[in-house]
Amino acid sequence: MLVPAGTLAESIRGGPRDTPINQLLATGGLLYFLQSFATLLFTTDFRNIGVRLPIIEIGGIYISYSRLLAFGVALVGATALYLFLKRTYIGTAIRAIAQDREIIGLMGVDQRRIYLVTSAIGGALAGLGACLLALQYDVHPFIGNTFGPLIFMICVLGGLGNMIGGFVAAFIFAQFISVGGFFFHIEWGYVMAFVFFIVMMFVRPQGLLGRKR
Repeated sequence: MLVPAGTLAESIRGGPRDTPINQLLATGGLLYFLQSFATLLFTTDFRNIGVRLPIIEIGGIYISYSRLLAFGVALVGATALYLFLKRTYIGTAIRAIAQDREIIGLMGVDQRRIYLVTSAIGGALAGLGACLLALQYDVHPFIGNTFGPLIFMICVLGGLGNMIGGFVAAFIFAQFISVGGFFFHIEWGYVMAFVFFIVMMFVRPQGLLGRKR
């Protein structure tokens, strides 16, 4: 039985049949579809853009220009997004819908337009992140599976919807992975980061900077 596109969109976005897991399931389904489609187009071969930036040495520490560039662009992008959400009308509307999407419709806000803008911004940021990763790694259709779990833990640990908390959580995870990889092995760094995440979920289930509801 075919479901009208409008009805399906309303169910996913939030309607009479909306459930908290709808959007997660739809996102997962879209992810698998795009991965399979990319596999058909490009196969699973590892590819790169053929650009190798130089490496600099600072006090015995070697840092590649690609990582410095990625850090700088990511910092500028995150700052711009934070200011957009805090200082603009559309940004305020996005935060308001995240808090209570039923009430915001009564305030004269076009919810469809806000959802469209939010999706466009999210897609643009994902594309920017992919471009920065392509400077550092060989890519293939399933490369997102490498970073997906870590990104999820950063978002949850920082507090869902809290950008500052996400930044702090990302910094903490980076220290666990880097220090653990330096003294032991990179896999042990990830293990310590995962253990820290599990412990913090018992101590602060709402996240480092999240608020209790």
